[in-house]
Amino acid sequence: MKTRKFLAVAILALGFGFTSFAQKTVMVGGAAMYPNKNIIENAVNSKDHTTLVAAVKAAGLVETLEGKGPFTVFAPTNAAFDKLPKGTVETLLKPENKKMLQTILTYHVVAGKMNASDIAKAIKAGKGKATLKTVSGGTLTAWMKGKDLYISDESGNKAKVTIADVNQSNGVIHVVDTVLLPKQ
Repeated sequence: MKTRKFLAVAILALGFGFTSFAQKTVMVGGAAMYPNKNIIENAVNSKDHTTLVAAVKAAGLVETLEGKGPFTVFAPTNAAFDKLPKGTVETLLKPENKKMLQTILTYHVVAGKMNASDIAKAIKAGKGKATLKTVSGGTLTAWMKGKDLYISDESGNKAKVTIADVNQSNGVIHVVDTVLLPKQ
Protein backbone atom coordinates (compact mmCIF):
# COMPACT_ATOMS: atom_id res chain seq x y z
CA MET A 1 0.00 0.00 0.00
CA LYS A 2 2.81 2.42 0.89
CA THR A 3 4.47 1.60 -2.44
CA ARG A 4 1.28 2.50 -4.32
CA LYS A 5 0.96 5.81 -2.46
CA PHE A 6 4.60 6.63 -3.13
CA LEU A 7 4.20 5.73 -6.80
CA ALA A 8 1.05 7.85 -7.09
CA VAL A 9 2.79 10.82 -5.43
CA ALA A 10 5.86 10.38 -7.66
CA ILE A 11 3.74 10.27 -10.83
CA LEU A 12 1.78 13.32 -9.68
CA ALA A 13 5.01 15.20 -8.94
CA LEU A 14 6.40 14.28 -12.35
CA GLY A 15 3.19 15.49 -13.95
CA PHE A 16 3.49 18.86 -12.24
CA GLY A 17 7.13 19.08 -13.25
CA PHE A 18 6.28 18.51 -16.89
CA THR A 19 3.51 21.11 -16.91
CA SER A 20 6.07 23.81 -16.19
CA PHE A 21 7.74 22.83 -19.46
CA ALA A 22 4.42 22.62 -21.33
CA GLN A 23 4.86 26.07 -22.84
CA LYS A 24 5.79 25.42 -26.41
CA THR A 25 8.61 26.91 -28.39
CA VAL A 26 7.20 29.16 -31.13
CA MET A 27 8.93 30.09 -34.39
CA VAL A 28 9.08 33.85 -35.07
CA GLY A 29 11.10 35.39 -37.88
CA GLY A 30 12.73 32.06 -38.68
CA ALA A 31 14.01 31.56 -35.12
CA ALA A 32 12.81 29.51 -32.19
CA MET A 33 11.50 31.59 -29.30
CA TYR A 34 12.27 29.61 -26.16
CA PRO A 35 9.96 30.06 -23.14
CA ASN A 36 12.95 29.76 -20.79
CA LYS A 37 14.69 32.81 -22.34
CA ASN A 38 13.79 36.45 -21.72
CA ILE A 39 12.24 38.85 -24.22
CA ILE A 40 15.57 40.26 -25.42
CA GLU A 41 17.34 36.89 -25.62
CA ASN A 42 14.60 35.70 -27.98
CA ALA A 43 13.88 38.89 -29.94
CA VAL A 44 17.49 39.33 -31.10
CA ASN A 45 17.17 36.08 -33.10
CA SER A 46 14.01 37.01 -35.02
CA LYS A 47 14.72 38.19 -38.58
CA ASP A 48 11.29 39.88 -38.49
CA HIS A 49 12.19 42.10 -35.53
CA THR A 50 15.57 43.64 -36.37
CA THR A 51 14.10 47.15 -36.46
CA LEU A 52 12.40 46.66 -33.10
CA VAL A 53 15.60 45.33 -31.55
CA ALA A 54 17.59 48.28 -32.93
CA ALA A 55 14.97 50.66 -31.53
CA VAL A 56 15.01 48.97 -28.09
CA LYS A 57 18.82 49.31 -28.03
CA ALA A 58 18.71 52.97 -29.13
CA ALA A 59 16.09 53.72 -26.46
CA GLY A 60 18.19 52.12 -23.72
CA LEU A 61 15.45 49.62 -22.87
CA VAL A 62 17.43 46.38 -23.21
CA GLU A 63 18.09 46.03 -19.49
CA THR A 64 14.43 46.71 -18.67
CA LEU A 65 13.15 44.04 -21.07
CA GLU A 66 15.74 41.58 -19.77
CA GLY A 67 14.36 42.23 -16.27
CA LYS A 68 12.05 40.14 -14.15
CA GLY A 69 8.79 41.54 -15.51
CA PRO A 70 6.42 40.04 -16.24
CA PHE A 71 5.63 42.00 -19.39
CA THR A 72 3.15 41.66 -22.22
CA VAL A 73 4.77 43.03 -25.37
CA PHE A 74 2.96 43.78 -28.62
CA ALA A 75 5.98 43.43 -30.92
CA PRO A 76 5.75 45.15 -34.32
CA THR A 77 7.53 43.43 -37.21
CA ASN A 78 9.96 45.09 -39.61
CA ALA A 79 7.05 45.26 -42.10
CA ALA A 80 5.04 47.16 -39.48
CA PHE A 81 7.82 49.74 -39.13
CA ASP A 82 8.01 49.94 -42.94
CA LYS A 83 4.38 51.16 -42.98
CA LEU A 84 5.42 54.35 -41.12
CA PRO A 85 6.10 57.45 -43.22
CA LYS A 86 9.52 57.39 -44.91
CA GLY A 87 12.30 58.54 -42.59
CA THR A 88 10.31 58.06 -39.36
CA VAL A 89 12.40 55.18 -38.02
CA GLU A 90 15.68 56.90 -38.86
CA THR A 91 14.48 60.06 -37.11
CA LEU A 92 13.37 58.15 -34.01
CA LEU A 93 16.71 56.35 -33.75
CA LYS A 94 18.61 59.64 -33.40
CA PRO A 95 19.95 60.28 -29.87
CA GLU A 96 18.06 63.56 -29.58
CA ASN A 97 14.76 61.64 -30.01
CA LYS A 98 15.48 59.00 -27.37
CA LYS A 99 12.65 60.12 -25.05
CA MET A 100 10.07 59.97 -27.85
CA LEU A 101 11.35 56.54 -28.91
CA GLN A 102 11.10 55.29 -25.31
CA THR A 103 7.51 56.53 -25.12
CA ILE A 104 6.54 54.78 -28.35
CA LEU A 105 8.24 51.51 -27.39
CA THR A 106 6.85 51.40 -23.85
CA TYR A 107 3.42 52.10 -25.38
CA HIS A 108 3.70 48.54 -26.77
CA VAL A 109 4.21 47.08 -23.28
CA VAL A 110 1.63 46.19 -20.64
CA ALA A 111 2.75 45.29 -17.11
CA GLY A 112 1.94 41.69 -16.24
CA LYS A 113 1.57 38.62 -18.41
CA MET A 114 -1.56 38.50 -20.55
CA ASN A 115 -1.86 35.51 -22.85
CA ALA A 116 -4.37 35.70 -25.71
CA SER A 117 -6.92 33.80 -23.61
CA ASP A 118 -6.54 36.39 -20.81
CA ILE A 119 -7.10 39.20 -23.30
CA ALA A 120 -10.10 37.38 -24.80
CA LYS A 121 -11.64 37.02 -21.31
CA ALA A 122 -11.10 40.75 -20.70
CA ILE A 123 -12.74 41.53 -24.05
CA LYS A 124 -15.72 39.35 -23.16
CA ALA A 125 -16.00 40.99 -19.73
CA GLY A 126 -15.83 44.40 -21.43
CA LYS A 127 -18.66 43.44 -23.80
CA GLY A 128 -16.48 43.42 -26.91
CA LYS A 129 -13.52 45.61 -25.89
CA ALA A 130 -10.79 45.59 -23.27
CA THR A 131 -8.74 48.61 -22.27
CA LEU A 132 -5.10 47.86 -21.52
CA LYS A 133 -2.93 50.35 -19.63
CA THR A 134 0.56 50.60 -21.13
CA VAL A 135 3.85 51.11 -19.30
CA SER A 136 4.10 54.54 -20.96
CA GLY A 137 0.81 55.55 -19.31
CA GLY A 138 -1.33 55.34 -22.43
CA THR A 139 -4.11 52.93 -23.32
CA LEU A 140 -4.60 50.26 -25.94
CA THR A 141 -7.94 48.72 -26.84
CA ALA A 142 -8.16 45.00 -27.54
CA TRP A 143 -11.02 43.57 -29.59
CA MET A 144 -11.84 40.56 -31.72
CA LYS A 145 -12.92 40.26 -35.34
CA GLY A 146 -13.99 36.68 -35.80
CA LYS A 147 -11.19 34.64 -34.23
CA ASP A 148 -8.57 37.34 -34.84
CA LEU A 149 -7.26 39.53 -32.03
CA TYR A 150 -6.72 43.23 -32.76
CA ILE A 151 -5.18 46.07 -30.80
CA SER A 152 -6.15 49.70 -31.44
CA ASP A 153 -4.07 52.64 -30.29
CA GLU A 154 -5.06 56.14 -29.21
CA SER A 155 -4.24 57.47 -32.68
CA GLY A 156 -6.75 55.23 -34.46
CA ASN A 157 -4.28 52.64 -35.79
CA LYS A 158 -5.33 48.99 -35.76
CA ALA A 159 -2.81 46.19 -35.35
CA LYS A 160 -3.64 42.55 -35.96
CA VAL A 161 -1.96 40.01 -33.68
CA THR A 162 -0.33 37.70 -36.23
CA ILE A 163 1.40 35.40 -33.73
CA ALA A 164 -0.01 35.18 -30.21
CA ASP A 165 1.36 33.67 -27.03
CA VAL A 166 5.10 33.66 -27.64
CA ASN A 167 5.94 32.86 -24.03
CA GLN A 168 9.13 34.19 -22.46
CA SER A 169 10.72 33.66 -19.06
CA ASN A 170 9.68 37.22 -18.15
CA GLY A 171 6.35 37.54 -19.94
CA VAL A 172 4.75 37.03 -23.32
CA ILE A 173 5.08 38.54 -26.78
CA HIS A 174 2.26 38.98 -29.28
CA VAL A 175 3.56 39.80 -32.76
CA VAL A 176 1.62 42.65 -34.42
CA ASP A 177 1.52 43.94 -38.00
CA THR A 178 1.33 47.67 -37.20
CA VAL A 179 3.27 50.07 -34.98
CA LEU A 180 1.02 51.40 -32.23
CA LEU A 181 1.25 55.11 -31.51
CA PRO A 182 0.18 57.09 -28.47
CA LYS A 183 -2.00 60.17 -28.92
CA GLN A 184 0.21 63.17 -29.55
